[in-house]
Amino acid sequence: MKTEYSHEPVLGEEVVSLLAPGTGGTWIDATLGGGGHAELLLRADPNLILIGVDRDPEAIAAASERLNAYADRVILVEGNFRDAANIVKSRSEEGMVRGALLDLGVSSHQLDIQARGFSFRRSTPLDMRMGGTADGGRTAADVLNTESEDELGRIFWEFGEERRSRRLAREVVKRRATEPFRTADDFMAACTTALGSGLSPGTKARLFQALRIAVNEELDALDEALPEVRDVLESGGRMAVIAYHSLEDRIVKTMFRDWSRECVCPPHAPICQCRGEALGTLLTRKPVRPSEHEVSRNPRSRSARLRGWKRS
Repeated sequence: MKTEYSHEPVLGEEVVSLLAPGTGGTWIDATLGGGGHAELLLRADPNLILIGVDRDPEAIAAASERLNAYADRVILVEGNFRDAANIVKSRSEEGMVRGALLDLGVSSHQLDIQARGFSFRRSTPLDMRMGGTADGGRTAADVLNTESEDELGRIFWEFGEERRSRRLAREVVKRRATEPFRTADDFMAACTTALGSGLSPGTKARLFQALRIAVNEELDALDEALPEVRDVLESGGRMAVIAYHSLEDRIVKTMFRDWSRECVCPPHAPICQCRGEALGTLLTRKPVRPSEHEVSRNPRSRSARLRGWKRS
């Protein structure tokens, strides 16, 4: 039976151009999704071996179908992108890769399937776990029902960039004292009371995104994964990251910039005490953004920012 899993790769041509496959070797797509980017890379290089990683078993099943024509060159692994480097070491003979991709977005499938709980449509359960029910761990409802008022305020402020975060946190704590949060409707009611009626779709999206980031520990995972993936890149190997949130993009931008500097000592340090040489070079001075044509075809690509880095 065919798996229903829609996946249009964001910035697909730009990713292939940036990573420049063509010399074979082992590569990793650490956020495989439905396999759209992986298919483009495999098609571009008939000698490329690809390790595809995703924590969502539905994504693995869909990618397996999509990449069936390349089955002899594909290794699919159910796992978290924060473990990508360890997966490379266990699945690659050399323990290294020639190229790496991290697409940090939520797939259209995850957004569109109501039971996954990623949207603010009516009656949607507050779940938001990237790996679904098989992932274990806490849900968005758990976050709302158990975190302290201070922690909820931090989540809405840091991850949702909501200036009235403390007001919303207070309202959440007040409501859960009499009735636990279960659905998107419950959370939207709290948002409306605390922040006013007529919230824009953008504001709603930011607040739900904040919960999703907290549930999946996405920023911590990115902080861990990037340097570890860097260390399993071969000399000359390339890494591309697509971010959809300013905080994610800031982490990527900062790390890529620091890795490309010869010295990362504090400005007033009397002598250099760091590594004293750049680890690689930036492939993108500014993030690559989707074209107007791509955004009109796929509105969910609007916030995408692609950055690249090459190891020395």
